[in-house]
Amino acid sequence: MSEAAKRSGSPGRRGDARRREATRGDARRREATRGAAATARQDDARPFERPMERSAAPPAWRLRPTGGQRDRQQDRQRDRQRDRHRPPPPRDDDDGGGGGEPGGKKRVGPRRRPPGLSEGRGAPLVLLYLLGLRALVQVSHRQLLRQPPAAGRPGFSAPRARGYLDNITAIGPRTVGSPENEVLAVNYLLEQIRAIERESTDAHKISVDIQRPTGSFSIDFLGGFTSYYANITNVVVKLEPRNGAEHAVLSNCHFDSVPNTPGASDDAVSCAVMLEILNTLSKSSEPLQHAIIFLFNGAEENVLQASHGFITQHEWAKSIRAFINLEAAGVGGKELVFQTGPENPWLVQAYVVAAKHPFASVVAQEIFQSGIIPADTDFRIYRDFGNVPGIDLAFIENGYIYHTEYDTSDRILTDSIQRAGDNILAVLKYLATSDKLAKSFEYRHGNVVFFDVLGLFVLAYPARVGTIMNYTTAAIAFIYLSKKVLQPKTRAIHNLKKFFTAFGLTLLSWVCTLVTVLIVAVFVSVIGRSLSWYTHFYVSVFLYGTAAAAKLILVHTLAKKFFYKNMNEQYLGDIFFDASLMIWSIALAVITQMGLCSAFICTLWVAFPLLTKLLIHKESSQKGATMKFVMMYMLGMFVPYLYMMYLSWTVFEMFTPIMGRSGSEILPDVVLAGFIVVITMILSSYFINFIYLVKSTKATLITLTTVFVVTLILVCSGIFFPYSSDAANPKPKRVFLQHTSRRFHDLEGNVVKSDSGIWINGFDYNGISHITPHVPEINDTIRTPCEEQAPFCGLPWILPVHFMFRKNWYLPAPEIFPRSPIHFKVLSKELMPWKSVRLSFEVSGPSHMSLYIRPHEGSALSTWSLGDGMPVASLGGDYFVFYSHGLQATPWHFWIELTAPEKHSDGIVSLAVAAHYFFGEDQKSPQLYALLERLPNWTFSSGWSCTYDLFVF
Repeated sequence: MSEAAKRSGSPGRRGDARRREATRGDARRREATRGAAATARQDDARPFERPMERSAAPPAWRLRPTGGQRDRQQDRQRDRQRDRHRPPPPRDDDDGGGGGEPGGKKRVGPRRRPPGLSEGRGAPLVLLYLLGLRALVQVSHRQLLRQPPAAGRPGFSAPRARGYLDNITAIGPRTVGSPENEVLAVNYLLEQIRAIERESTDAHKISVDIQRPTGSFSIDFLGGFTSYYANITNVVVKLEPRNGAEHAVLSNCHFDSVPNTPGASDDAVSCAVMLEILNTLSKSSEPLQHAIIFLFNGAEENVLQASHGFITQHEWAKSIRAFINLEAAGVGGKELVFQTGPENPWLVQAYVVAAKHPFASVVAQEIFQSGIIPADTDFRIYRDFGNVPGIDLAFIENGYIYHTEYDTSDRILTDSIQRAGDNILAVLKYLATSDKLAKSFEYRHGNVVFFDVLGLFVLAYPARVGTIMNYTTAAIAFIYLSKKVLQPKTRAIHNLKKFFTAFGLTLLSWVCTLVTVLIVAVFVSVIGRSLSWYTHFYVSVFLYGTAAAAKLILVHTLAKKFFYKNMNEQYLGDIFFDASLMIWSIALAVITQMGLCSAFICTLWVAFPLLTKLLIHKESSQKGATMKFVMMYMLGMFVPYLYMMYLSWTVFEMFTPIMGRSGSEILPDVVLAGFIVVITMILSSYFINFIYLVKSTKATLITLTTVFVVTLILVCSGIFFPYSSDAANPKPKRVFLQHTSRRFHDLEGNVVKSDSGIWINGFDYNGISHITPHVPEINDTIRTPCEEQAPFCGLPWILPVHFMFRKNWYLPAPEIFPRSPIHFKVLSKELMPWKSVRLSFEVSGPSHMSLYIRPHEGSALSTWSLGDGMPVASLGGDYFVFYSHGLQATPWHFWIELTAPEKHSDGIVSLAVAAHYFFGEDQKSPQLYALLERLPNWTFSSGWSCTYDLFVF
């Protein structure tokens, strides 16, 4: 066939070609009509997407195609036209999980894509939200009184209580055994009590007793030790109806102080409050149903000795059915109810009903009773030795100056005194007129969940009710999640994989954040910049808070970019919300199973987010992450976020100052960084989904990283000095100095070694690194060596805190010769049955002494005359006895009994005794005075003299 015929084709073929062309033309017209309609529908369904624009290609010269080529080109054009107007295929994430309607139903018709949340709006909004919550918390913590007291109104008078406070602190430091504590303070209290008694009404009877008990007990505080006291002082007052009362409620304070401090907040202000409460009640014409016993105890700082002497020996103690203990862990502010019970929920209910300015938390109770805080109160004594339930309150603000010379009366606000007086007076009056007090044993069983809401009121309910609420809330959350993930059944496996991937990524992001921030904290500690935030708390937020937030966002941003590439943002946000809900639900179930009342926090973090999700589901599924959705979401989260901010700030208020007296072994930056990471994880748990909803996190990451890097550079440069001598707000470094003379004796009683020096202990991780530039001779070349053969390393510890202070320094100094030296002698050595040896001793010396005992290898301390007769070992295996006495105490007699091996050529026991001179002419040597004067003004230095003698028997 010729080339022309091939090009033109036969007549039959030309007819077929025309018919095919006509058919294709009709199809193209129908397709164009359908495409235009689809385009219109898509434009309506995607208002936020720009319409596709067609650009005409520039004309180009090309060869004319043949008929077959034209047909193929037209087919390709029709295919492209159909592709442009066909709805996009459903993506992997649109099926089943969170992309469709509730219950897993698929949406019919073209899938629209909700608009994303812009970072420029989302990040500032979250920041403003958190800052707003923080501002509310600040206002709540600083508002001491709901309304100022009316002038001239009857009731508690803070100005009069302040007068008592000023007079008590004017006496000076009131160390047990000193004339200031045993004579001057006691005489002042008696003078005021007698004046109150003279003005009391006939409805009441006031009785006063001075108790001077002697006793001994063992306690597991600070690793365990035994306490012995002799002739200490208690001032006891009973206010009762004229005809007497069978039952009583106790109110307890202590008027003694630690050495070298005025002790205004700890605990003179509580005694002043109690005096004014006694004055107010005694002038009332309304009689009480039960008695109120006011115990002004004179030896609490000696590890709870006076309260033990009262509750175990005083005749009035048998009538006590409940108590209120007034304490301090800071200077002023609000008084926090941080312990109640044990059990006896009616006591909490009494506080809930009566207290005018409530501030209470079961979380604080469980933290304190866990032993994390190295402190204890008389609450333990009344609970353990008196079997009496009670309420424990303490001032917690400004713990930086607790137990320092700055704890003066002028730093305690009058409003702080007024609120404490209003609360305690109301609760005492409620208990003294309650029928439940007489039958307290009937209401004993059951713990209680309690917490205040911004200081406005207290929520309290039985723990068993809380358990039901917690499990019910967790069950509802699990049902919601299972229904959402497992429907439709055909997509269940797929949905489970997606859900647990998000669950695992959330946990992984938290672990990565924790590890990263702790590495930063260790680095800061290693380079010697620990506690840079101690004076400037927000440095810790800028350093560790920004690092935690940046790391958390980075992990999820990387996951979004590489693992969840091209997946629907709305679906991702939804599934990560569900993952956080699952984590909180599991935590709720586990903590409830552990029996912790603090599980109510998890209930808040499950119930409110779940309710919020159900209420805004329609808004989010139809319109996406709009500003309306974000505002509704944040409003729904208001309660758990506000309470967590409120609680976390209370915890920081308590714990941050403690880092300045937590010893040389704990890295305070690691502890605080850990707290900040935990708070960051909690606060971010329901904002992680925002990372997947926003289009980008670049600006947020850059901002957080910049703040972190700048802060880290400033911290490393040393610009943030840890301590402050600011007169208005001091935050001193604590240093203890003991001018010590030591003598070590052998089995024959000969002195084999002796030395003398000033033993120095810094109370925080920094040790003496900041002091060395001011006093060059105090440096690491004089680190104290441990005398391995002696108990407690041969050092004169006043309390068994050796495990907290392993780094200390010993500056050589001349020997001291106290005017009232210690006298130690062996009274007898007796061979007892079962190969035991009893050694009896007599000791006389200053008001404070420490006894250290170490049985040799093969020997064992089986019994002694102290405590309940069963020796209690301290950490490390040695035995520690703390001794103190008041005025005119007789010599201390005690015996110990040991099982001994047949051969004991090197003796069976090493026994050491240290004498501590906390007041009087023997307190400070000239060398100690001179050294204390050279210390910088941002230190609080407490110094005294002591002797140490080691014997082998």
